[in-house]
Amino acid sequence: MQKLFSSCYELDQKCYEKYGLTEDILMEHAARGMAEYIQYHFEKGSSVMIVSGVGNNGADGIVLARQLEGAYRVRLAVPFGVKSPMAERQLQRAEALGVSIVKELYDSDVIVDALFGAGLSRELNKETQYILHQLNSFKGHKIACDIPTGVGENGNLMPMAFHADVTLTMGAYKESLYLDESKDVIGKIIRVDLGVSSKKYEANSRSFLLEEGDLKLPIRTRKNSHKGTFGHAAVFCGEKEGAGIIAGMASVSFGTGLTTLVVHEKINPPAYLMHATVVPDNASALAIGMGLGGYFESEFLQNHVIHSHLPVVLDADAFLSRELLSILEQKDREIVITPHPKEFTVMWKILTGEVLSVEEVQSRRFEMVRMFNAKYPHVTLLLKGANMLIVQEEQLYVNPLGSTKLSKGGSGDVLSGLIVSLLAQGYTAIEAAINASMALVMAATHYRGASYAMLPTDIIENLSSLEGLQQV
Repeated sequence: MQKLFSSCYELDQKCYEKYGLTEDILMEHAARGMAEYIQYHFEKGSSVMIVSGVGNNGADGIVLARQLEGAYRVRLAVPFGVKSPMAERQLQRAEALGVSIVKELYDSDVIVDALFGAGLSRELNKETQYILHQLNSFKGHKIACDIPTGVGENGNLMPMAFHADVTLTMGAYKESLYLDESKDVIGKIIRVDLGVSSKKYEANSRSFLLEEGDLKLPIRTRKNSHKGTFGHAAVFCGEKEGAGIIAGMASVSFGTGLTTLVVHEKINPPAYLMHATVVPDNASALAIGMGLGGYFESEFLQNHVIHSHLPVVLDADAFLSRELLSILEQKDREIVITPHPKEFTVMWKILTGEVLSVEEVQSRRFEMVRMFNAKYPHVTLLLKGANMLIVQEEQLYVNPLGSTKLSKGGSGDVLSGLIVSLLAQGYTAIEAAINASMALVMAATHYRGASYAMLPTDIIENLSSLEGLQQV
């Protein structure tokens, strides 16, 4: 788990004021991090095309050109000249060393975008857009310095952006790198240290980036146990019964001792799933909303869900129900909600009367989850997306490991099943949301079939391999 920051300005200032480091020193290390990446992946003599902007992000690129000069065939383009004193100084140094300053852009083994860094708040002019179009047309390996040009200060994607294979971000991980709409242009994200370790560079943070190693599986170590030891999940199975069945299958496969589908009529689930017309007395967690429709009457929901004390997962059709959303007011209950952006807009309108578009939610995802958290701090919200955002009590977690394989009906039902499974086994709401989201994406990532072919049942089958992955 890594710390995540909205800005690195204060962190840089600490380096200057507390550690006595200069802007020049930080810049040398930023460039050194990029140089080491290139040296590791590309043989000496490879061609490198660096395009630098007018400010300090451009200066990072200029320093990189100087550091690689001699061992690599370096071309440096500074299409708009330089403006910051540091950029001017670095350009003088590069010229003194004999770095080739060019006006034309050339396809090369490595293409480095150092035009604009984090904090870009204005639209790109036509000349910059043309440069990006050229760079994107090249076949070389594309590296973004700090953040791709065309990704705004909050992570919003502009009409034209550099399409990086890898983004080498400076100092610390930034929230702006994890907005869904920019995921395809940012590529792989690697942090570069700036002359001090990340532990010394970073400050306290309430935002965190999840990594595969953060997954804590419900591995059974207790020998004196029985099925009741590992909880009893009750999954409400509504009009579209397949959704509830998938959630129930995921629940069983992730460790619950018992899983019961709550139904009105007889169904034919897998033999290992029980079904009943009421919530069993020994149930330890509930999941409701998946394919629910209007299947259960208000009195039934009041008796078995709303007035229950059990931990609960709300998903899908639950966000259409003012009655079920009243659960969010219950402060002494473990509650997890898992809306996708469209469901979030519907829920928010019911809760507040405020109308949001899906586009607004997607362009302001971090702001939206914090806005919800301010109103319901005790509720664990998991906002689905390419980068899942999980928040409770002002602590925010980003799961960046999503896969296009999950873009298929039923994946969300699996997630709900995983969460209720962990709740039933005694995990807290935030623990259940984090670990279920990690299990979902890791099971999908390690599916070996074609990306378009994965079924929800394939995710469930792959859950059994997660323990082995952690031991590798």
